[in-house]
Amino acid sequence: MKTKEVLKISGMTCASCSAKIERKLNKLDGVENVNVNLIAEKATFDYNESKLKLNDIVNMIKGLGYGAETEIEVSNDKDKEAREKEINKLKISLIVSAILSFPLVIAMITAMLGIQIDVLHNAYLQLLIATPVQFIIGFRFYKGAFYALKSKSPNMDVLVVMGTSAAFFYSVYNVFYQTVQNGMMKDLYFEASAIIITLILLGKYLEAIAKGKTSEAIKKLMGMQAKTARVIRNNIEQDILIEEVIVGDIIVVKPGEKIPVDGKIIEGNSSIDESMITGESMPTGKKVGDNVIGATINKYGTFKFETTKIGRDTMLAQIIKLVEDAQGSKAPIQKIADKVSGIFVPIVLVIAIVTFLIWYLIFGNFTMGIISAVAVLVIACPCALGLATPTAIMVGTGIGAENGILIKGGEHLETTYKLNAIILDKTGTITKGKPEVTDIISLGKLREIDLLSLVAIAEKRSEHPLGVAIYEKGKKDLGEILDPNNFEAVVGKGIIADINGQNISIGTRKLMLQNNIDILNIEQTLIDLETNGKTAMIISVNNKLEGIIAVADTLKESSKEAIKQLQEMGIEVYMITGDNKTTANAIAKLVGIQNVLAEVLPENKAEEVEKLKRLGKIVGMVGDGINDAPALATADVGMAIGTGTDVAIAAADITLMNGDLQLIVTAIKLSRKTMNKIKQNLFWAFVYNIIGIPFAALGMLNPIIAGAAMAFSSVSVVTNSLSLKRFKVK
Repeated sequence: MKTKEVLKISGMTCASCSAKIERKLNKLDGVENVNVNLIAEKATFDYNESKLKLNDIVNMIKGLGYGAETEIEVSNDKDKEAREKEINKLKISLIVSAILSFPLVIAMITAMLGIQIDVLHNAYLQLLIATPVQFIIGFRFYKGAFYALKSKSPNMDVLVVMGTSAAFFYSVYNVFYQTVQNGMMKDLYFEASAIIITLILLGKYLEAIAKGKTSEAIKKLMGMQAKTARVIRNNIEQDILIEEVIVGDIIVVKPGEKIPVDGKIIEGNSSIDESMITGESMPTGKKVGDNVIGATINKYGTFKFETTKIGRDTMLAQIIKLVEDAQGSKAPIQKIADKVSGIFVPIVLVIAIVTFLIWYLIFGNFTMGIISAVAVLVIACPCALGLATPTAIMVGTGIGAENGILIKGGEHLETTYKLNAIILDKTGTITKGKPEVTDIISLGKLREIDLLSLVAIAEKRSEHPLGVAIYEKGKKDLGEILDPNNFEAVVGKGIIADINGQNISIGTRKLMLQNNIDILNIEQTLIDLETNGKTAMIISVNNKLEGIIAVADTLKESSKEAIKQLQEMGIEVYMITGDNKTTANAIAKLVGIQNVLAEVLPENKAEEVEKLKRLGKIVGMVGDGINDAPALATADVGMAIGTGTDVAIAAADITLMNGDLQLIVTAIKLSRKTMNKIKQNLFWAFVYNIIGIPFAALGMLNPIIAGAAMAFSSVSVVTNSLSLKRFKVK
């Protein structure tokens, strides 16, 4: 039996670390689908419980020199505490290292200027100052390098240790075996080893702070939850902690208060601000029987509701989990960086050794050989490469979540920017999905009111939006509607019902022809209605033509503008619907769509998606996430548009939490912006190493400058990703 597990990993320093853990986990028999995320500090994988225990996996990771705990063991507070502790530890190490390195820097500068300061240039004092920096403050690098070499997976720590140790021990050798000239000792590089460690710690410190900012979206979502709930127990109102609420509790909510958990209103009514879930700025009216969502804000009335979901089952918890999973996932483009990082360190070690040998054996300059090799080792640390993709994905998915766009994973974020064709379902996506009866036309002896009575009874059990609209019209005009004796839905054609012995058929031309009913005389009437964007349904009683009922679904205010923007972005827009071609074309004309897929049955929507994919298009499908599930799954990117129900979230790659089509535009723009950031990050990370290594090998790059450049390259990548926060949602 396969089980999905998420472990919190601590102690990873660079992309080589995450690649090493991923590689080792993949080698375990029974472990599959491994994804280790450096930024999220998580390992996600499936494992077979019959082949190995979770504890064995945890111990294997610990054996590599990293910490590993299950997500259940790590609470949000504990996670935050651990992060703050690590930042404080880095801060203290950085301050101490900077203080100790400062006199070494002054000594280096004055020596270059030919100024002799006996105290600062004393070799034994420099050794005394540099030693704690190298071995106490720098112990983290030695520890990391030990475990990396033990597992035969050299990482950034190996480069740092080899580089600084070479400079340090060469200087130690010279302290005891070099001749003092003119009162000064040459070839001491204690400042190089100490400052490199200091600068790398500075980079790590700034990086840790910046990494914390990439997950601000999660913190915001978590902070939205109410801390207490007012429940009625034993007929007494009492405030309890949110963790103590159980399913079935009756909760009272007053104006201005947060709704603590998910539930269903049983008494009262109100308007609720659901913007944190849907992005809709206008409050939503709620009455008895309506669902309410935890963390949304009650604006006006007081009401009671029964708890239906608590803890991890609430809508907010599901959204947080979805965003966490997305931020921990990998985009396909990251595989490039992972592969490069995996082979990069061994290649750099070889380059460093060759650099030293060339300087020493060919040019006879041992000192330049050491210095150049150290510079190569330091400049080549692949930190920026490992941070390039995950930081941008974390920020991008976080921004999406804050604006009602839930992106399920990095791969979907990457695919979205490539989309060149979008299929929009008509009902509920382009239109409001709440059609209303516009025309009732009698063609026989029955009056319009009699026709309405019959069709309202017939459609009472229908779940189709058009049927619901007819039933609602009947209930509004006639009051209580009786039940039909029998009801049958004919998919894609209409319905057949039995009412007191009368056989009622309501539906399309196909349904009437199926029942051998002649509709030739009413064809023009049907065309006139359909040309005006109405869906016309034919009514027959006992196989005799009796009337026509027309229903129209109003367009969403944002549809036309959003479709125009998609087309301006170079994306072909298609409308798909079960409506006949005349009605479909009328709606399409109103919103500016030229490509219409009409008379498509629900089960054939996926086929239409496949047709476009075979033409070489990258296809996005936008539907309600339930009826359109096969088509959503078939598309390159499936977008569920609606209220963000559990089913909608599960069905799609991206869930748009409200019905505004502008969110599709925003999702694509956000994807494009995020991918641009990733490409910028990868470009600069690659270019920096490609340019830096030759300069270092040629002796044109001081190790100290190399250390500073390496440290700040990582920070610049994270900062560039954080600049995504300026992305404006229109």
